[in-house]
Amino acid sequence: MYDELKHLSVQEQVEKLTRTLVGIPSINASEGGEVAVADAILDILRSYPYFQENPALVWEQTAINDALNRKNVFAFVKGGINAKQTIVYHAHIDTVGIEDFGALRPHAFDPDYLQSFFKGFEQDADVQADAQSGDWLFGRGSVDMQSGAAVHLANLLYFTEHRDELPGNLLVMFNPDEESQHAGVKSAVFELERLKNEWGLEYVAAINNDFITPQYDGDTTRYIYTGAAGKILPSFYIYGREAHVGDTLQGVDPNFIAAELTRRIHNNVELCENIPDEMVLPPTCLFQRDNKFTYNVQTATSSYLYFNYFLYRDSAADVMQKLRQITAEACQEITQYLSSQYEQYLHRSGLPRKHLTWDIEVVSLEEYSRDLKNRGIDVEAVCAKVTEEHKMLDVRMIAFKIVEVLNEMDPIKKPRVVLFFAPPYLPHNFLREDNLAEQAILTTMKQVLEKAQQESGETFEVKKFFPYLADGSYLSIHETNEELQSLLNNLPNVGNLYTLPVEEIRRLNIPSINMGVYGKDGHKWTERVYKPYSFGVLPGLIRETTISLLNNVPVKVN
Repeated sequence: MYDELKHLSVQEQVEKLTRTLVGIPSINASEGGEVAVADAILDILRSYPYFQENPALVWEQTAINDALNRKNVFAFVKGGINAKQTIVYHAHIDTVGIEDFGALRPHAFDPDYLQSFFKGFEQDADVQADAQSGDWLFGRGSVDMQSGAAVHLANLLYFTEHRDELPGNLLVMFNPDEESQHAGVKSAVFELERLKNEWGLEYVAAINNDFITPQYDGDTTRYIYTGAAGKILPSFYIYGREAHVGDTLQGVDPNFIAAELTRRIHNNVELCENIPDEMVLPPTCLFQRDNKFTYNVQTATSSYLYFNYFLYRDSAADVMQKLRQITAEACQEITQYLSSQYEQYLHRSGLPRKHLTWDIEVVSLEEYSRDLKNRGIDVEAVCAKVTEEHKMLDVRMIAFKIVEVLNEMDPIKKPRVVLFFAPPYLPHNFLREDNLAEQAILTTMKQVLEKAQQESGETFEVKKFFPYLADGSYLSIHETNEELQSLLNNLPNVGNLYTLPVEEIRRLNIPSINMGVYGKDGHKWTERVYKPYSFGVLPGLIRETTISLLNNVPVKVN
């Protein structure tokens, strides 16, 4: 690959590398896909003269406890006088699936075919115009985010050939599994800590280049983010009271409760944190399903429900408190509604009254587990057994199975909603006002962007939180152990079902910056990256930021 790159400009190098990586199907959790793209990146790196002379400075790390044996790829460039200070580049190398391409699935990784197709795509004038302009490169992974990995590869080559411009060190890592469980970066945390301890590195900042996109029609601002939004997955195990369809007024339908909770929580902007000038997103329902898999005339006994819930400054305890209150209010209104419907039914039918209640208990998993333990149930043993018996299931379904079995063992049978958190959890982080080193990063970035704006004509805007989910969440954590306790106490079988290297992340404390490639329609079949900025402007911007941070930012004060 080096022979093909060495005579090209940086912009041409990035486009060639992007096309190469897009052409490798690297769908998350596919058999061999993420390993194949990691191997391709290893081959590219090992073709660089610097790494042929220093082969030990390119290596791989197999993701921890990963059934697919996916791996992180690392490369290290030794810089100048500041021998300890190090900038980390990182990019994820997996993509989402290609089901959305429909009949075009065989061409999902072929930018030229897709550009030709979209030139005649009259159903969407914007997509058609972009294809006809020649300024956009199409294909799954083009913007999210093989082009980002390509920018890092090109800049890494540049610095291996211009080490005199690098005041410190550059560590680049390419990670799998960002689109799902973040197994790559969570494993990389341990490798970053090893390098810090064994090589004496001081991590100044990490630069991710996950994609940025217009926030409204006609928006051409290039957003630079100095932190990462977090994420939590609040989940609801809903146990009702089953009934024959000819007698449903006596039952409590868990689907009815789930529907009401979804109505109150899904896209509820009132649940957004109020942070001025930031794109703060509401919770979204990702899963709602009852436990019936065949037809019969009995109502469902239980339902599963979970939401994607972004975190910016709030903690897991804050989310639990908000959703607990919403659930209690919803269940109280449902109880009143069911009771009133029964009264109307009696009035119409003339039937005698039965002694019925429709009360619904609302409880957190932490509280419920404590109550079960007080009744002599070994909660930990149940969790371990269920996890082992259902280990082939999706981890979120294992979490629901755990809560379901605990409910089955409860001798007190009544309608209830158990609130808990399911994996994954992504910490949130940002540059803190009271941290001198982090404020120096912000000041330095603003100076670099001001200069770049004058030279390139681009418009830049600095924001706190990268609004989408990204691996940068796992490089720094701001919550105290006390604030994390609500999360850990409400994650079923934490440590066995799901691991979170809290202390390792806390010791690393690497400020997370996102200077992303620019494009449109990430996770859509019309996904495309804008070449003039992403290939032409961004690489130089990241290089200048790297040099300036190494020159101007002091050792971190944690």
